[in-house]
Amino acid sequence: MKCLPFLLFFSFVGLTYPQENASTSLNIRFEDRLTYGNPSEVNLDSAYIYSRVDSIMTLGIQEEAFPGAQLLVAKQGKIIFHQAYGYHTYDSLQPVSLDDIYDLASVTKITGPLPAIMKLVDEGKLKLDVPFSTYWKPWQKIENKKNLTLREILAHQAGLTPYIVFLNEIFKKNGKLKKRFVRHKSNSRFQLEAFDSLFVRNNFNKKMYRMIDKSAIGEKKYKYSGLTFLIFPKLIEQLTGQSYETYITQNFYTPLGTTYLGFRPKTKKYSNKIVPTEIDTLFRKTLTQNWVHDENASLLGGISGNAGLFSTATDMAKIMQFYMQYGTYDGKQYISEKIIKEFINVQYPKNENRRGLGFDKPLLGNDTLKLKDAYPAPQASFESFGHSGFTGTFVWADPKSQLVFIFLSNRVYPSRSHRNLYSLNIRTALHSVFYEAERPSSN
Repeated sequence: MKCLPFLLFFSFVGLTYPQENASTSLNIRFEDRLTYGNPSEVNLDSAYIYSRVDSIMTLGIQEEAFPGAQLLVAKQGKIIFHQAYGYHTYDSLQPVSLDDIYDLASVTKITGPLPAIMKLVDEGKLKLDVPFSTYWKPWQKIENKKNLTLREILAHQAGLTPYIVFLNEIFKKNGKLKKRFVRHKSNSRFQLEAFDSLFVRNNFNKKMYRMIDKSAIGEKKYKYSGLTFLIFPKLIEQLTGQSYETYITQNFYTPLGTTYLGFRPKTKKYSNKIVPTEIDTLFRKTLTQNWVHDENASLLGGISGNAGLFSTATDMAKIMQFYMQYGTYDGKQYISEKIIKEFINVQYPKNENRRGLGFDKPLLGNDTLKLKDAYPAPQASFESFGHSGFTGTFVWADPKSQLVFIFLSNRVYPSRSHRNLYSLNIRTALHSVFYEAERPSSN
């Protein structure tokens, strides 16, 4: 295991750095953007934090929950912990660095389409409680979907099918690729790059939409579904007149200073290392690196609403701080406080549904659970919110304690069968450390 030194910082836009010759600079709030500080400045026990985090991370690596990971925690607007542990793979060749770029998987849902949807709701261009078919016209003729609302969909209360394996559509019975959908060389009809030398037909998304349209609907109760997140990018494009990627980049990523948050990092020639995910034996036939792991997102050319975003820990901290400050960052209000609060509230608690609108929330009764059963930390407030990702990512913000927690790993290396990240409940244990480390108030 390799633990990289704390305070290995880079020149990220939108962060304020302490000045060595100004002893009081760390106590000054620079408007409402993240700064760097130390645990003691926010009344946390530094020795306890480092000891406990090192122990939990060491266990995770030893038990092959992940080959490496990093953890960033901010409290009261200060990044007070950012450490890297282990390596990109179990051969211990490439140590994890603090500026590594990770495949966010489903964390994309709250960092890609969700801020755009919130902004459109804020502007009155989308309404939560009218039929979603008002905006997504194909559903107007589908009996089991025409009356579903955006609120029900975002809260996973609509009864939608959880997942469709669209990868099944591109293979013949003999396991070979169907050339009408995927080819190894690009041309004018095959320009969606799913991976190196894998190009998807430009209009394959229409086949995906038709299959979603025809998918089954169950009882209206909590059932997690990512299907509409495949639709949302096209909806955002229709409502804004801009491409989905352009819209979220111009309205959020660029002004927030999230330098590396985006899709298809292979095409952007970053000097940062991109952490690999799974050794794919079915579709890509090699180690998946530099391209999105999620197959459905890959069939959309890597730009989707269900997955596809890559990020550094620092960029994710800015996004979660922006949410935790109810739509404000560095003096600018991007989305109204009222809308942000509505989206992070639990929507259907009487239906045993813990979810907000797009956001995940603590398990109902989480504060009464033991650590091994809790999600997230049992000390996290009911106001807290976040999301997890299949690749081993987890982001969470707690407005009550002013705590932002960013955990990035590649637990799917070398295969998705590695599930000790869940069985050991490592992310919850790490999250809990930063509540346990709070010192008794001197007042």
